[in-house]
Amino acid sequence: MKIRTDDYRVPEGEAVDLAKWPTEVKPAYKSHGDYKRMLAGHVAELSALQEMHYAANRYAVLFIFQAMDTAGKDGVIRHVMSGVNPQGCQVFSFKHPSGEELQHDFLWRTTRSLPERGKIGIFNRSYYEEVLILRVHPELLAAESPPELPTHDRIWEERYRSIVNLEEHLHRNGTRVVKFFLHISREEQRKRLLARLDDPQKNWKFSPDDVVERGFWDKYMAAYEACLGATSTRDAPWYVVPGDDKENERLIVMRIILETFRSLDLAYPTVDKKRAGELRAIRRQLGK
Repeated sequence: MKIRTDDYRVPEGEAVDLAKWPTEVKPAYKSHGDYKRMLAGHVAELSALQEMHYAANRYAVLFIFQAMDTAGKDGVIRHVMSGVNPQGCQVFSFKHPSGEELQHDFLWRTTRSLPERGKIGIFNRSYYEEVLILRVHPELLAAESPPELPTHDRIWEERYRSIVNLEEHLHRNGTRVVKFFLHISREEQRKRLLARLDDPQKNWKFSPDDVVERGFWDKYMAAYEACLGATSTRDAPWYVVPGDDKENERLIVMRIILETFRSLDLAYPTVDKKRAGELRAIRRQLGK
């Protein structure tokens, strides 16, 4: 099955009902071997595009991954970016904010980690935690002491506006932002949590907090729906990627990433006539 990336893109300005977005679709691959061949081909293409992106030094690209626990963010990042030169790619995972970070505005800590031109930045969780986790657990806002706290009923809309303004600014200045919500079902999450408990080699992945947060599933879905609808734009879109099938999930994400790079119309830098002449002279000297 051909992957149509527009099927997973959240239209700008539209309300989102995640119950209508599938967590599993007909796979793009026919077998596990077919999946491996497809992924290898995509990885090779991405490697070539990334090298050109690095050499051109014109754009920066930022990929943001958000999801419920066990949705496969780490696996997607590991498999999809397996062929990328580490010099041109940086991955940042954002956990609970530190004391220093809490003394700044909610965008500060992630803004420090934005990619340079020619680089790929990957945020495993991001500034979107500030309108997701904190919306589910508003008591955490007290630690941030934001001045907008007294207007609690408007704080989320104000933060959405700040995020959209930031992403518009980044786009105008050459940073392309693409955002992924890896969408798994509650039942699939239950199975993956059980697998972490039953397999000794996966025990290290299990955290009791995952079960606690699972109890807030409906509130998280509502927070994601509001966030996706308010912050998916033409220049910084959200993609809701079905996550129950990990292999198909990776292929869909890879296709979106490849289309992002293709849209940049990349090319290796060229030299002027003077520099070309200098290079020919050096070539003749080396050729003796």
